[in-house]
Amino acid sequence: MGTAGQQNGPDRRALLRAAVTVPAAGAATAAFTTAPARAATTGGGGRFDTESPRFALAVLPDTQYLFDADSADPEPLRETFRYLVVERAEANIAFMTHLGDVTEHGTGDEIGRAADTFRTLHGKIPYSVLAGNHDIPSSTDDQRGATAYLAAFGPERYASMPTFRGASPDGYNSYHVLRAAGREWLVLALDWRVSDKGLRWAQGVLDAHPTLPAVLTTHDIAWSDDDGKARLSDNGKRLWDGLVRGNDQIFLALGGHYWPPGRTVLTNDDDNDVHVHVTNYQDRYYGGAGMIRTYSFDLARGVVDVETFAPWFLARDPEKRTPLEAETIELTGPADRFSLSIDFDERFEGFAPVVPPKPRPASAVMPHGTVAYWRFDDSGTAPGAPVEDGTVVRDLTGHGNDLTVSRLHGSGPAVLTWSADHHPGQPAHASLRFDGGKSPDRGAILTTRAGAALNSARFTRGYTIETFIKLPDPFEGDHAWMGILSWEGRNGDAGKTTGWSPLEPTCSLNLSPERFLQFVVYPERQDADPTSWSHALPVGRWTHVAVVNDGRRTVLHVDGSKIARNPAQPSTGIATLGKPFVIGATQFDESFGQGFYGWIGDTRVVDRALPVRDFLKPPS
Repeated sequence: MGTAGQQNGPDRRALLRAAVTVPAAGAATAAFTTAPARAATTGGGGRFDTESPRFALAVLPDTQYLFDADSADPEPLRETFRYLVVERAEANIAFMTHLGDVTEHGTGDEIGRAADTFRTLHGKIPYSVLAGNHDIPSSTDDQRGATAYLAAFGPERYASMPTFRGASPDGYNSYHVLRAAGREWLVLALDWRVSDKGLRWAQGVLDAHPTLPAVLTTHDIAWSDDDGKARLSDNGKRLWDGLVRGNDQIFLALGGHYWPPGRTVLTNDDDNDVHVHVTNYQDRYYGGAGMIRTYSFDLARGVVDVETFAPWFLARDPEKRTPLEAETIELTGPADRFSLSIDFDERFEGFAPVVPPKPRPASAVMPHGTVAYWRFDDSGTAPGAPVEDGTVVRDLTGHGNDLTVSRLHGSGPAVLTWSADHHPGQPAHASLRFDGGKSPDRGAILTTRAGAALNSARFTRGYTIETFIKLPDPFEGDHAWMGILSWEGRNGDAGKTTGWSPLEPTCSLNLSPERFLQFVVYPERQDADPTSWSHALPVGRWTHVAVVNDGRRTVLHVDGSKIARNPAQPSTGIATLGKPFVIGATQFDESFGQGFYGWIGDTRVVDRALPVRDFLKPPS
């Protein structure tokens, strides 16, 4: 085949870190298990997080030249394995898969040396290995019988791994089930020439795990010219027609064997994308030097970031690297470093649809110290209907902080309506739709009654104020400094002298012209106005907001993440004046202008600082 023409250079993020090496470890005890994958503490690599939305799959192709009997040097591969072990926790590496051609001739000596090298990884990161054409004595299919390869890399090798679930009767095909990003994933490791019997076995595995997204790995599936555009090989066409295209679960298929690397996207029988990649570096300096490819899945962003680099060269003193070592540290061409955009929920909808969480009862989300909690799911009115003036929204804590609806400036019915829209993680599956604005000022508010306990609460031991909001898309009109929630009154009447104006209220959550959240509070004990500022909020998407004060200072969280611009000033309590708490607007000089524009969902006030795990929106 053609030779690679990719340019490469040492600009990868990882090159800035010094590589750490650890001693090679002994073999793990072989104890057969079929338990699900689980978080595990590994001697060198730390803890893998099974629930994080970000994890990595490491892919290792053709290492055969490192195990050529005449010139064997397994040290590059050992260094790759050490790197994966050390980096496991930071990169959240779930699994490593080898794509075949572990050795050059498949002799007992070469296979034995390779098997020994894999002990560096064994027991620390689960992995799969499949046979390439150089690992077996002939080109027969997976019914070839006993070989040195099968003795070393057959099912017994993986029996102690918590991810291993089984192998075909011949032993040359296996599968693993990983838990990562809060769900299970299937990895199929198929022989380089799968028999019809082997294909039936693989189909049986998929049939037994119909809801698991699957990655297919094999030695020979596609080839590429220097253009980086992959095409199915003859064997790849057989796999495509006999297994891949009819099983929507398979969204990624990986192979080695050919060089240069390449990739393509094919459409399966369900009209969904299947990413097909060929990766092989044996034509590079030092037979590829154990070069690894990482597929970093980020389900929060909907992307898979792919990088290709050589840990053996990365670990060396930059001042002492030879020109070829420096050149081969990383491959950055479009076939070696790229990102795939995948809407995972949409892609997996056909076989593993996302089941929305059920509403949670109010009693389940009122921790100790909850002083007020409102939700908008019990109106008995159809979504889209106006919320009439005088409507009362009960405080579900029973503390009497009920809210009453009124419209501002004689606004019409459409400025406040019931809505079924809600944040996926919100306890109640409903919200209120506000259509406030300027020119002329219009809007609607919900206020506590005179004498409600919340009106005079001081919160000197701390507080947590939470709400869910969504801004319309498109975000039309001028809504600069619109209020989300606040207490009525003037801070000057509370004796405060240092703020922007003595006429603004003592506590308010607002939105700047740039769509930054602004939380400004005049504390009970300090003459100050410590203010938090978020980043620009997205439009068309629900956002959870939590203001947390521990009695000393205030921290604003957006979607469970602490923002950067939190004030350092001391802040104890809220200088309330016995005046109503308000949802839907902010006063100035005790007068309302514009009202909120968008949706507001469940809102809760607690008289202490809550940890993130206890927020209304559970952490992802």
